[in-house]
Amino acid sequence: MRTFSVEILNPKALKLLMDLADMELITLNEKPLAFEGLLEELRSRGKKSGISEDDISKEVDFVRTSRYANKK
Repeated sequence: MRTFSVEILNPKALKLLMDLADMELITLNEKPLAFEGLLEELRSRGKKSGISEDDISKEVDFVRTSRYANKK
């Protein structure tokens, strides 16, 4: 079995691939991009730990302010 990674540029190509999968000539496994997967994992961790986006923003602002204050 050979595996390929394909970037679909035209919706007609997706239709062709779906038709081939329906005929059981190929299998399609859609994988999220590595970055998208990482974002999803980080977001799920935040939900579990109870950290809000406001808390994160406040911490980022604090660190940035500290760094810029040290450079002056």
